[in-house]
Amino acid sequence: MARHSIRVLQTSLGVVFLAFGVLKFFPGASPAEGLVERTVDTLTFGLVSGQGAVVLTAILETVIGLTLVTGVFLRAGLVVLAGALAGIMAPLVLFAGDLFPDGLPTLEAQYVFKDIVLAAAALVIGAKALGARLEAR
Repeated sequence: MARHSIRVLQTSLGVVFLAFGVLKFFPGASPAEGLVERTVDTLTFGLVSGQGAVVLTAILETVIGLTLVTGVFLRAGLVVLAGALAGIMAPLVLFAGDLFPDGLPTLEAQYVFKDIVLAAAALVIGAKALGARLEAR
């Protein structure tokens, strides 16, 4: 099990990014569209907004997914993934008041919050790709 677990984790994470990325190519199909538009608009100081923000995110997530699933250009994909995860988590800081009204998470907050697990998976995959020796005990 230990022999294949990192590759299974990498492929699974890739499939998730690929699925969410492809979904964003179809206007109205992703429940995260509004949050993506708002976040990218804020992070780029208005340079990328609206549907352009969603398409840019779709491209990035699809590329990340493909690099993880195929293993081709994995290190480059992991660099893009690191940046994407910062953007994915940004709403927790940028829009905390909107995501946690009365201290309780909205559905959007839960959508973003679960990405902590994706970030943890990315750390494991990144460590392995950079040559770390991961051992089962």
